[in-house]
Amino acid sequence: MKIFPDWTVAPQILNFLIIIFVMNFLVYRPIRGAIRNRKETFGGMTTEISQAEKGAAAKLAALEEGIAKARAEGAKQKDAITAAAMAEEKRIITEINERAAAELAEMRGKIGADVGVARGALEAEIGAFAQAISEKILGRALN
Repeated sequence: MKIFPDWTVAPQILNFLIIIFVMNFLVYRPIRGAIRNRKETFGGMTTEISQAEKGAAAKLAALEEGIAKARAEGAKQKDAITAAAMAEEKRIITEINERAAAELAEMRGKIGADVGVARGALEAEIGAFAQAISEKILGRALN
């Protein structure tokens, strides 16, 4: 059996070409355009996302740098305050020690004066004490 093309092949080919042209115009081009627009939109969004990520990374780095600077400044201020407090503490301790030394010297002076007065009073009475002790030891009066 042999198949020979007859005259209907030409109209079928023409019909096929017309349908391809119409389908291309009505269906394929709009779909390809929508796909192209979608790619462009997503491409733009991808670019915006990458730019936003870079901006966020730069802001994060700036924030971390600011935090590091603030910590360093805080440490400097803390050290300065600590040094000032230590200097004030030394000054107060020195002042207290000077006052204590002055009071101690004053007390020693008072005690020395009191000892001198007591010694003088005892030396004035030493003769009477010696006579009283001697009389008690000997058991008789010493005139």
